[in-house]
Amino acid sequence: MQTYAEEGAPIIERGEGIFLFDTDGKKYYDSISSLWCNVHGHRHPRIDNAIKFQLEKIAHSTLLGLGSVSSLELTERLVKLTGMPHVFYADSGSGAVEIALKVAYQFSVRRKGKSCNKFVSFKNAYHGDTLGSVSVGGIDIFHSTFKPLLFETLFAPSPYAYRWPTENCKEEALKKFEEILNSFEKEISAVVIEPMVQGAAGMILEPSGFLSEIRRMTAERDIILICDEVATGFGRTGKMFAVDHESVKPDVLVLGKGITGGYLPLSAACFTTEIFESFLGRHEEMKHFFHGHTYTGNALASAAAIASLEVFEEEKTLEKLSEKIKLIEDKFSKLRSRSNVGDIRQCGMMAGIELVEEKATKKSFPLEKRMGHRVTIEARRRGMITRPLGDTCVFMPPLSSSLDELTAMLEILSESIEAAIGDN
Repeated sequence: MQTYAEEGAPIIERGEGIFLFDTDGKKYYDSISSLWCNVHGHRHPRIDNAIKFQLEKIAHSTLLGLGSVSSLELTERLVKLTGMPHVFYADSGSGAVEIALKVAYQFSVRRKGKSCNKFVSFKNAYHGDTLGSVSVGGIDIFHSTFKPLLFETLFAPSPYAYRWPTENCKEEALKKFEEILNSFEKEISAVVIEPMVQGAAGMILEPSGFLSEIRRMTAERDIILICDEVATGFGRTGKMFAVDHESVKPDVLVLGKGITGGYLPLSAACFTTEIFESFLGRHEEMKHFFHGHTYTGNALASAAAIASLEVFEEEKTLEKLSEKIKLIEDKFSKLRSRSNVGDIRQCGMMAGIELVEEKATKKSFPLEKRMGHRVTIEARRRGMITRPLGDTCVFMPPLSSSLDELTAMLEILSESIEAAIGDN
Protein backbone atom coordinates (compact mmCIF):
# COMPACT_ATOMS: atom_id res chain seq x y z
CA MET A 1 0.00 0.00 0.00
CA GLN A 2 2.82 2.37 0.86
CA THR A 3 4.66 1.56 -2.37
CA TYR A 4 1.51 2.14 -4.42
CA ALA A 5 1.13 5.60 -2.95
CA GLU A 6 4.80 6.46 -3.48
CA GLU A 7 5.11 5.26 -7.09
CA GLY A 8 2.13 7.02 -8.61
CA ALA A 9 0.59 4.07 -10.43
CA PRO A 10 -1.11 4.72 -13.78
CA ILE A 11 -4.82 5.52 -13.64
CA ILE A 12 -6.50 3.65 -16.48
CA GLU A 13 -9.09 5.62 -18.40
CA ARG A 14 -10.00 3.39 -21.34
CA GLY A 15 -9.13 0.27 -23.27
CA GLU A 16 -9.02 -0.88 -26.89
CA GLY A 17 -8.21 -4.41 -27.99
CA ILE A 18 -5.31 -5.63 -25.86
CA PHE A 19 -4.28 -2.07 -24.92
CA LEU A 20 -4.95 0.12 -21.90
CA PHE A 21 -4.69 3.93 -21.87
CA ASP A 22 -4.06 6.00 -18.75
CA THR A 23 -5.28 9.49 -17.89
CA ASP A 24 -2.08 10.94 -19.36
CA GLY A 25 -2.79 9.25 -22.69
CA LYS A 26 0.01 6.67 -22.37
CA LYS A 27 -0.65 3.34 -24.08
CA TYR A 28 0.13 -0.02 -22.45
CA TYR A 29 -0.08 -3.66 -23.50
CA ASP A 30 -2.38 -5.51 -21.10
CA SER A 31 -0.08 -8.53 -20.74
CA ILE A 32 -1.90 -10.02 -17.75
CA SER A 33 -5.43 -9.68 -19.16
CA SER A 34 -6.50 -7.25 -16.42
CA LEU A 35 -5.67 -9.87 -13.78
CA TRP A 36 -6.24 -12.97 -15.90
CA CYS A 37 -9.85 -12.29 -16.89
CA ASN A 38 -9.89 -10.48 -20.24
CA VAL A 39 -10.28 -12.97 -23.07
CA HIS A 40 -11.19 -11.24 -26.35
CA GLY A 41 -9.73 -7.80 -25.71
CA HIS A 42 -11.28 -4.59 -24.42
CA ARG A 43 -14.33 -3.05 -26.11
CA HIS A 44 -15.11 -6.07 -28.25
CA PRO A 45 -18.11 -4.98 -30.36
CA ARG A 46 -20.04 -8.22 -29.85
CA ILE A 47 -19.84 -8.07 -26.05
CA ASP A 48 -20.35 -4.29 -25.89
CA ASN A 49 -23.52 -4.56 -27.95
CA ALA A 50 -24.85 -7.50 -25.95
CA ILE A 51 -24.58 -5.49 -22.74
CA LYS A 52 -26.25 -2.44 -24.35
CA PHE A 53 -29.07 -4.62 -25.72
CA GLN A 54 -29.64 -6.22 -22.32
CA LEU A 55 -29.56 -2.85 -20.59
CA GLU A 56 -32.51 -1.72 -22.70
CA LYS A 57 -34.50 -4.56 -21.13
CA ILE A 58 -33.31 -4.86 -17.51
CA ALA A 59 -30.01 -4.67 -15.66
CA HIS A 60 -30.82 -6.96 -12.76
CA SER A 61 -33.59 -8.86 -11.02
CA THR A 62 -33.23 -11.39 -8.24
CA LEU A 63 -33.05 -15.10 -9.00
CA LEU A 64 -34.38 -15.95 -5.53
CA GLY A 65 -37.70 -17.55 -6.42
CA LEU A 66 -37.57 -16.20 -9.97
CA GLY A 67 -35.68 -16.79 -13.21
CA SER A 68 -34.26 -14.51 -15.87
CA VAL A 69 -33.91 -14.93 -19.62
CA SER A 70 -30.18 -14.25 -19.90
CA SER A 71 -29.15 -16.36 -16.91
CA LEU A 72 -31.23 -19.29 -18.19
CA GLU A 73 -29.68 -19.04 -21.64
CA LEU A 74 -26.21 -18.88 -20.13
CA THR A 75 -26.98 -21.89 -17.95
CA GLU A 76 -28.01 -23.93 -20.98
CA ARG A 77 -24.73 -23.03 -22.70
CA LEU A 78 -22.61 -23.83 -19.63
CA VAL A 79 -24.33 -27.18 -19.13
CA LYS A 80 -23.60 -28.11 -22.74
CA LEU A 81 -20.03 -26.82 -22.52
CA THR A 82 -19.04 -28.40 -19.19
CA GLY A 83 -21.20 -31.52 -19.07
CA MET A 84 -22.22 -30.44 -15.55
CA PRO A 85 -26.04 -30.31 -15.40
CA HIS A 86 -26.63 -27.86 -12.52
CA VAL A 87 -25.28 -24.33 -12.00
CA PHE A 88 -25.24 -22.01 -8.98
CA TYR A 89 -24.13 -18.44 -9.73
CA ALA A 90 -22.10 -16.01 -7.63
CA ASP A 91 -20.23 -12.81 -8.45
CA SER A 92 -16.59 -13.73 -7.72
CA GLY A 93 -14.35 -16.76 -7.95
CA SER A 94 -13.97 -16.79 -4.19
CA GLY A 95 -17.75 -16.67 -3.78
CA ALA A 96 -18.19 -19.65 -6.09
CA VAL A 97 -15.55 -21.60 -4.14
CA GLU A 98 -17.48 -20.87 -0.94
CA ILE A 99 -20.60 -22.32 -2.56
CA ALA A 100 -18.70 -25.42 -3.64
CA LEU A 101 -17.28 -25.99 -0.15
CA LYS A 102 -20.61 -25.50 1.63
CA VAL A 103 -22.49 -27.75 -0.79
CA ALA A 104 -19.80 -30.42 -0.53
CA TYR A 105 -19.93 -30.32 3.26
CA GLN A 106 -23.72 -30.48 3.45
CA PHE A 107 -23.86 -33.29 0.89
CA SER A 108 -21.07 -35.31 2.53
CA VAL A 109 -22.46 -34.97 6.06
CA ARG A 110 -25.72 -36.50 4.86
CA ARG A 111 -23.81 -39.45 3.44
CA LYS A 112 -21.09 -39.95 6.04
CA GLY A 113 -22.28 -38.26 9.23
CA LYS A 114 -21.37 -35.14 11.16
CA SER A 115 -17.72 -36.16 11.62
CA CYS A 116 -17.16 -35.35 7.93
CA ASN A 117 -15.66 -31.91 8.58
CA LYS A 118 -12.28 -31.94 6.86
CA PHE A 119 -11.19 -30.80 3.42
CA VAL A 120 -8.07 -31.71 1.48
CA SER A 121 -6.18 -29.15 -0.55
CA PHE A 122 -2.59 -28.67 -1.74
CA LYS A 123 0.31 -26.62 -0.52
CA ASN A 124 0.76 -23.50 -2.66
CA ALA A 125 -2.97 -23.55 -3.45
CA TYR A 126 -4.98 -20.37 -3.91
CA HIS A 127 -8.77 -20.38 -4.06
CA GLY A 128 -9.74 -16.84 -3.07
CA ASP A 129 -9.73 -14.41 -0.17
CA THR A 130 -12.97 -15.09 1.72
CA LEU A 131 -12.62 -17.21 4.85
CA GLY A 132 -13.81 -20.51 3.39
CA SER A 133 -11.56 -20.19 0.36
CA VAL A 134 -8.68 -19.05 2.59
CA SER A 135 -9.20 -22.20 4.70
CA VAL A 136 -8.32 -24.33 1.68
CA GLY A 137 -5.51 -21.99 0.58
CA GLY A 138 -1.93 -23.14 0.98
CA ILE A 139 0.19 -20.01 0.48
CA ASP A 140 1.42 -18.88 3.89
CA ILE A 141 2.11 -15.28 2.91
CA PHE A 142 -1.58 -14.89 1.99
CA HIS A 143 -3.26 -17.21 4.46
CA SER A 144 -1.29 -17.84 7.67
CA THR A 145 -2.43 -14.64 9.43
CA PHE A 146 -6.02 -15.89 9.45
CA LYS A 147 -5.43 -19.45 10.73
CA PRO A 148 -7.36 -18.90 14.01
CA LEU A 149 -10.46 -18.12 11.94
CA LEU A 150 -10.28 -21.08 9.56
CA PHE A 151 -11.75 -24.59 9.41
CA GLU A 152 -9.54 -27.66 9.26
CA THR A 153 -7.86 -28.52 5.97
CA LEU A 154 -5.35 -31.26 5.30
CA PHE A 155 -2.65 -30.12 2.88
CA ALA A 156 -1.08 -32.55 0.45
CA PRO A 157 2.27 -31.68 -1.15
CA SER A 158 2.26 -29.52 -4.23
CA PRO A 159 4.17 -31.20 -7.09
CA TYR A 160 6.43 -28.18 -7.61
CA ALA A 161 9.04 -29.88 -9.79
CA TYR A 162 11.57 -27.00 -9.78
CA ARG A 163 11.70 -26.90 -5.98
CA TRP A 164 11.10 -30.62 -5.30
CA PRO A 165 14.09 -32.23 -3.55
CA THR A 166 14.15 -35.37 -5.74
CA GLU A 167 13.33 -36.28 -9.34
CA ASN A 168 10.24 -38.31 -8.41
CA CYS A 169 7.98 -35.31 -7.90
CA LYS A 170 4.74 -36.79 -9.24
CA GLU A 171 5.01 -40.21 -7.61
CA GLU A 172 6.02 -38.87 -4.21
CA ALA A 173 3.32 -36.20 -4.15
CA LEU A 174 0.65 -38.74 -5.13
CA LYS A 175 1.85 -41.15 -2.45
CA LYS A 176 1.51 -38.47 0.24
CA PHE A 177 -1.92 -37.53 -1.09
CA GLU A 178 -3.09 -41.15 -0.95
CA GLU A 179 -1.81 -41.49 2.60
CA ILE A 180 -3.96 -38.54 3.63
CA LEU A 181 -7.03 -40.06 1.97
CA ASN A 182 -6.43 -43.43 3.62
CA SER A 183 -5.96 -41.89 7.06
CA PHE A 184 -8.97 -39.57 7.02
CA GLU A 185 -11.28 -41.03 4.36
CA LYS A 186 -14.45 -40.99 6.51
CA GLU A 187 -13.82 -37.45 7.74
CA ILE A 188 -13.19 -35.78 4.36
CA SER A 189 -15.94 -33.73 2.72
CA ALA A 190 -14.04 -32.93 -0.47
CA VAL A 191 -10.71 -32.49 -2.21
CA VAL A 192 -10.09 -29.08 -3.81
CA ILE A 193 -7.57 -28.57 -6.61
CA GLU A 194 -6.54 -26.05 -9.24
CA PRO A 195 -6.30 -28.35 -12.27
CA MET A 196 -3.04 -28.31 -14.24
CA VAL A 197 -1.73 -24.96 -12.93
CA GLN A 198 -1.44 -23.42 -9.47
CA GLY A 199 -1.73 -19.84 -10.64
CA ALA A 200 -1.15 -17.52 -7.68
CA ALA A 201 1.70 -19.72 -6.41
CA GLY A 202 3.78 -18.73 -9.46
CA MET A 203 2.30 -20.73 -12.35
CA ILE A 204 3.32 -24.07 -10.86
CA LEU A 205 2.56 -26.83 -13.36
CA GLU A 206 1.24 -30.23 -12.32
CA PRO A 207 3.01 -33.20 -13.94
CA SER A 208 1.19 -34.99 -16.73
CA GLY A 209 -1.27 -37.52 -15.33
CA PHE A 210 -1.32 -35.99 -11.83
CA LEU A 211 -4.87 -34.65 -12.12
CA SER A 212 -6.29 -37.89 -13.50
CA GLU A 213 -4.70 -39.81 -10.63
CA ILE A 214 -6.28 -37.42 -8.12
CA ARG A 215 -9.64 -38.06 -9.79
CA ARG A 216 -9.13 -41.82 -9.71
CA MET A 217 -8.24 -41.89 -6.01
CA THR A 218 -11.14 -39.64 -4.98
CA ALA A 219 -13.65 -41.56 -7.10
CA GLU A 220 -12.54 -44.89 -5.63
CA ARG A 221 -13.25 -43.56 -2.13
CA ASP A 222 -16.43 -41.71 -3.09
CA ILE A 223 -14.89 -38.36 -2.11
CA ILE A 224 -16.07 -35.22 -3.87
CA LEU A 225 -13.53 -33.58 -6.18
CA ILE A 226 -13.83 -29.81 -6.63
CA CYS A 227 -11.86 -28.42 -9.58
CA ASP A 228 -11.30 -24.68 -9.26
CA GLU A 229 -11.03 -23.34 -12.82
CA VAL A 230 -11.45 -19.67 -11.95
CA ALA A 231 -8.00 -18.93 -13.39
CA THR A 232 -7.55 -21.82 -15.83
CA GLY A 233 -10.97 -21.85 -17.49
CA PHE A 234 -12.12 -20.42 -20.80
CA GLY A 235 -9.10 -21.18 -22.95
CA ARG A 236 -6.22 -20.15 -20.69
CA THR A 237 -4.48 -23.53 -20.86
CA GLY A 238 -5.09 -24.05 -24.58
CA LYS A 239 -8.35 -25.95 -24.08
CA MET A 240 -11.67 -24.56 -22.94
CA PHE A 241 -11.11 -26.03 -19.47
CA ALA A 242 -7.96 -27.43 -17.86
CA VAL A 243 -9.75 -30.67 -16.91
CA ASP A 244 -10.14 -31.35 -20.64
CA HIS A 245 -6.40 -32.04 -20.94
CA GLU A 246 -6.86 -35.31 -19.05
CA SER A 247 -10.58 -35.90 -19.67
CA VAL A 248 -11.33 -35.50 -15.97
CA LYS A 249 -14.92 -35.11 -14.80
CA PRO A 250 -15.05 -33.52 -11.34
CA ASP A 251 -18.06 -33.52 -9.02
CA VAL A 252 -17.92 -29.73 -8.84
CA LEU A 253 -16.45 -27.31 -11.38
CA VAL A 254 -15.85 -23.73 -10.28
CA LEU A 255 -15.74 -21.00 -12.93
CA GLY A 256 -15.03 -17.27 -12.85
CA LYS A 257 -12.71 -14.57 -14.27
CA GLY A 258 -12.96 -15.22 -18.03
CA ILE A 259 -16.60 -16.34 -17.90
CA THR A 260 -17.79 -12.90 -19.08
CA GLY A 261 -14.76 -12.25 -21.27
CA GLY A 262 -13.40 -10.06 -18.47
CA TYR A 263 -16.26 -7.56 -18.63
CA LEU A 264 -18.37 -7.98 -15.49
CA PRO A 265 -18.21 -9.89 -12.18
CA LEU A 266 -19.76 -13.34 -12.49
CA SER A 267 -18.85 -16.82 -11.33
CA ALA A 268 -20.46 -20.22 -11.15
CA ALA A 269 -20.24 -23.51 -9.30
CA CYS A 270 -21.40 -26.39 -11.48
CA PHE A 271 -22.61 -29.65 -9.91
CA THR A 272 -23.52 -33.23 -10.78
CA THR A 273 -27.13 -34.41 -10.68
CA GLU A 274 -26.37 -36.63 -7.66
CA ILE A 275 -25.30 -33.64 -5.60
CA PHE A 276 -28.19 -31.48 -6.79
CA GLU A 277 -30.87 -34.07 -6.06
CA SER A 278 -29.64 -34.53 -2.49
CA PHE A 279 -30.98 -31.04 -1.75
CA LEU A 280 -34.49 -31.81 -3.02
CA GLY A 281 -37.28 -32.54 -0.56
CA ARG A 282 -40.43 -31.27 1.10
CA HIS A 283 -40.23 -27.88 2.79
CA GLU A 284 -40.43 -29.35 6.27
CA GLU A 285 -37.44 -31.64 5.60
CA MET A 286 -35.22 -28.55 5.44
CA LYS A 287 -32.83 -30.01 2.86
CA HIS A 288 -32.38 -26.56 1.31
CA PHE A 289 -29.03 -25.02 0.55
CA PHE A 290 -29.37 -21.81 2.53
CA HIS A 291 -27.11 -19.58 0.48
CA GLY A 292 -27.63 -16.79 -2.01
CA HIS A 293 -26.14 -13.63 -3.48
CA THR A 294 -28.02 -10.44 -4.32
CA TYR A 295 -26.51 -10.29 -7.81
CA THR A 296 -26.67 -14.03 -8.49
CA GLY A 297 -27.03 -14.58 -12.24
CA ASN A 298 -27.00 -10.83 -12.95
CA ALA A 299 -28.66 -10.13 -16.32
CA LEU A 300 -25.93 -7.83 -17.68
CA ALA A 301 -23.13 -10.18 -16.65
CA SER A 302 -24.98 -13.15 -18.11
CA ALA A 303 -25.48 -11.29 -21.39
CA ALA A 304 -21.75 -10.55 -21.51
CA ALA A 305 -20.95 -14.20 -20.83
CA ILE A 306 -23.25 -15.41 -23.60
CA ALA A 307 -21.66 -12.97 -26.04
CA SER A 308 -18.18 -14.08 -24.98
CA LEU A 309 -19.05 -17.72 -25.68
CA GLU A 310 -20.42 -16.67 -29.07
CA VAL A 311 -17.12 -14.94 -29.84
CA PHE A 312 -15.28 -18.17 -28.97
CA GLU A 313 -17.33 -19.92 -31.67
CA GLU A 314 -17.40 -17.19 -34.32
CA GLU A 315 -13.72 -16.26 -34.11
CA LYS A 316 -12.55 -19.85 -33.54
CA THR A 317 -10.59 -18.63 -30.54
CA LEU A 318 -9.46 -22.05 -29.31
CA GLU A 319 -8.49 -23.26 -32.77
CA LYS A 320 -6.14 -20.28 -33.20
CA LEU A 321 -4.29 -20.80 -29.92
CA SER A 322 -1.82 -23.52 -30.92
CA GLU A 323 0.23 -21.17 -33.11
CA LYS A 324 0.27 -18.52 -30.38
CA ILE A 325 1.27 -21.03 -27.71
CA LYS A 326 4.12 -22.27 -29.91
CA LEU A 327 5.35 -18.70 -30.45
CA ILE A 328 5.50 -18.10 -26.70
CA GLU A 329 7.40 -21.38 -26.20
CA ASP A 330 9.92 -20.40 -28.89
CA LYS A 331 10.50 -16.94 -27.44
CA PHE A 332 10.95 -18.37 -23.95
CA SER A 333 13.69 -20.72 -25.17
CA LYS A 334 16.06 -17.74 -25.43
CA LEU A 335 15.29 -16.64 -21.89
CA ARG A 336 16.09 -20.02 -20.35
CA SER A 337 19.83 -19.57 -20.81
CA ARG A 338 20.00 -16.38 -18.76
CA SER A 339 21.92 -16.70 -15.52
CA ASN A 340 19.10 -15.34 -13.33
CA VAL A 341 16.23 -17.22 -14.95
CA GLY A 342 15.73 -20.28 -12.78
CA ASP A 343 12.62 -21.81 -14.32
CA ILE A 344 10.06 -21.04 -17.01
CA ARG A 345 6.64 -22.65 -16.66
CA GLN A 346 4.01 -22.50 -19.39
CA CYS A 347 0.64 -24.15 -19.91
CA GLY A 348 -1.08 -22.73 -22.96
CA MET A 349 -1.45 -18.97 -22.57
CA MET A 350 -0.45 -19.05 -18.88
CA ALA A 351 3.23 -18.62 -18.08
CA GLY A 352 5.60 -17.70 -15.27
CA ILE A 353 9.33 -16.91 -15.30
CA GLU A 354 10.94 -17.54 -11.92
CA LEU A 355 13.94 -15.29 -11.29
CA VAL A 356 16.70 -16.43 -8.93
CA GLU A 357 19.86 -14.89 -7.52
CA GLU A 358 21.90 -18.04 -8.17
CA LYS A 359 20.88 -20.43 -10.92
CA ALA A 360 23.07 -23.36 -9.81
CA THR A 361 21.69 -23.43 -6.27
CA LYS A 362 18.20 -22.06 -7.11
CA LYS A 363 18.77 -19.46 -4.41
CA SER A 364 16.02 -16.83 -4.37
CA PHE A 365 16.66 -13.09 -4.32
CA PRO A 366 16.41 -11.47 -0.88
CA LEU A 367 12.86 -10.31 -0.23
CA GLU A 368 13.86 -6.66 0.08
CA LYS A 369 15.15 -6.58 -3.51
CA ARG A 370 11.61 -7.11 -4.86
CA MET A 371 12.98 -8.34 -8.17
CA GLY A 372 9.60 -9.23 -9.62
CA HIS A 373 8.31 -5.77 -8.80
CA ARG A 374 11.35 -4.20 -10.47
CA VAL A 375 10.45 -6.03 -13.65
CA THR A 376 6.92 -4.65 -13.37
CA ILE A 377 8.22 -1.07 -13.17
CA GLU A 378 10.60 -1.61 -16.09
CA ALA A 379 7.77 -3.06 -18.19
CA ARG A 380 5.54 -0.14 -17.33
CA ARG A 381 8.23 2.27 -18.57
CA ARG A 382 8.28 0.35 -21.85
CA GLY A 383 4.50 0.44 -22.28
CA MET A 384 3.30 -2.84 -20.78
CA ILE A 385 1.27 -3.65 -17.68
CA THR A 386 2.23 -6.78 -15.79
CA ARG A 387 2.11 -7.95 -12.19
CA PRO A 388 4.49 -10.45 -10.59
CA LEU A 389 3.95 -13.27 -8.14
CA GLY A 390 6.90 -12.67 -5.85
CA ASP A 391 9.92 -13.06 -8.14
CA THR A 392 7.94 -14.94 -10.77
CA CYS A 393 7.11 -12.74 -13.76
CA VAL A 394 3.64 -13.53 -15.08
CA PHE A 395 2.73 -13.57 -18.75
CA MET A 396 -0.95 -14.18 -19.40
CA PRO A 397 -2.14 -12.02 -22.34
CA PRO A 398 -5.66 -11.93 -23.79
CA LEU A 399 -6.37 -14.92 -26.02
CA SER A 400 -7.14 -12.51 -28.84
CA SER A 401 -3.53 -11.23 -28.96
CA SER A 402 -2.04 -11.46 -32.46
CA LEU A 403 1.33 -13.05 -33.17
CA ASP A 404 2.87 -9.61 -33.68
CA GLU A 405 1.41 -8.35 -30.41
CA LEU A 406 2.66 -11.41 -28.55
CA THR A 407 6.13 -10.90 -30.03
CA ALA A 408 6.16 -7.25 -28.95
CA MET A 409 5.01 -8.08 -25.40
CA LEU A 410 7.58 -10.84 -25.01
CA GLU A 411 10.35 -8.52 -26.17
CA ILE A 412 9.31 -5.95 -23.58
CA LEU A 413 9.24 -8.64 -20.92
CA SER A 414 12.72 -9.84 -21.86
CA GLU A 415 14.11 -6.29 -21.91
CA SER A 416 12.47 -5.53 -18.56
CA ILE A 417 13.98 -8.60 -16.90
CA GLU A 418 17.43 -7.68 -18.23
CA ALA A 419 17.08 -4.10 -17.03
CA ALA A 420 15.81 -5.08 -13.59
CA ILE A 421 18.55 -7.60 -12.96
CA GLY A 422 21.16 -5.28 -14.41
CA ASP A 423 20.33 -2.80 -11.67
CA ASN A 424 20.76 -5.52 -9.05
